[in-house]
Amino acid sequence: MNDKEKPRKNNVTHTRAIQRDRSHQPLREPPPEEIEQLMEELVSPVVYAHVATFREMGMRQRILSLPVMVAFLLGLIWRQVGSVTDAIRELNKHGILWAQPSRVSQQAVSERLRTFPAELFHRVLMDVLPQMQMRWRVRQRPLPAVLEWAQQHFSGIWILDGSTLDALLHKVGLLRDSEGPVLAGRIAALLDATSRLPEQVWYEENSEAHDGVFWEQAVALIPPGGLLLMDLGFYKYLSFDHLSERQVFFVTRCKKNTSYKIMQVLQTSAHLHDYLIWLGSGSHRCQYVYRLVEVEFHGAWYRYLTNVLESEQLSPAFVAQLYQQRWLIEDAFFVAKRLLGLAYFWVGSINGVQLQIWATWLLYLLLVDLTDQVAETMHRPYDDISMEMVFKGLAFFVREKELGHASDPIAYLVEDAKLLGIIKHRNRPKFPLTSDPPP
Repeated sequence: MNDKEKPRKNNVTHTRAIQRDRSHQPLREPPPEEIEQLMEELVSPVVYAHVATFREMGMRQRILSLPVMVAFLLGLIWRQVGSVTDAIRELNKHGILWAQPSRVSQQAVSERLRTFPAELFHRVLMDVLPQMQMRWRVRQRPLPAVLEWAQQHFSGIWILDGSTLDALLHKVGLLRDSEGPVLAGRIAALLDATSRLPEQVWYEENSEAHDGVFWEQAVALIPPGGLLLMDLGFYKYLSFDHLSERQVFFVTRCKKNTSYKIMQVLQTSAHLHDYLIWLGSGSHRCQYVYRLVEVEFHGAWYRYLTNVLESEQLSPAFVAQLYQQRWLIEDAFFVAKRLLGLAYFWVGSINGVQLQIWATWLLYLLLVDLTDQVAETMHRPYDDISMEMVFKGLAFFVREKELGHASDPIAYLVEDAKLLGIIKHRNRPKFPLTSDPPP
């Protein structure tokens, strides 16, 4: 977790500002018909497959059934509705996605948000994910050079990180008697660096929990030969040894106060140090040898640890370049929290928070897929395409289609990519590649 994701003292003020902004803004355009069809094609079969589980859990088949609740929440999040009341009005008058117009009360929806099994939403998310992974695999578009190389030398490249959620705007049930602001908890994700799709997403109710609570579950998902990119939230000598025992490789930052002893100098110059080291000392020393890479760039030194010990296998330049890819998970959290609204909780119960989390990540999968379609059509790396502007561009497509100026959302986004800001501005890389990839 980096500094920008740490809990802020003005968390409540920030969230209330979002509330004021949203409560007065008009409804966002509904998803284009083509996107609604894609949602229904990918999500609704999975939802209906879980109806039996819904009944086995003892849930009565009411108007607000599993299919209706999923459609309701996806529509609410996509349109960034200012309140649940506005969404209920939409459901009553027009229906939402595949849910037909239904007469439901505010009280009925509030009760459903408080008691509806959030685990069902999580199962839907995880069952939709393999479809999205398959759609990504069959597409043809270039990857960044460092990921293209890493994909050929590791069984996969994953990024792990956690993030604190914002404060609840109001509290219900057992939370009502809590003093002061109540944060909505923490999320963590294990992200595939090449596809941007999560391998798994976790939720922890305790907002002060350390990222380490997600460690065992995350590492169990990474096969031998995989590469894990992680930040200081998972910095622990036992964790490094745990990965080495499992033959899982990693790259992380090195803390300034790390105790180590240089075992062998692999390379040293005015701008680069590459060592094999023993981490820790005495009874706290690691069981395995590790590698410390220090790179100077524009007057600042950057320090990394890895258990890929041979520079011929992983050059110092690529250690730094690979660690840069860790920021992809910060982009994913930005999309989920700021773009899709997971920084704004319109419910006051932990159960409702979880429903919103899983529904938001469902839409995240869809947005990754749409962005990847644009990248493939333009024959450009996914990195070149802005997920944010793809999302915002679809609202413009709806209006253009109504005027008869557009008929296909992907074609429209590609044709007007420059005008819509869909192609990212090229930023100079922090560590430009100074050598060819290792063999």
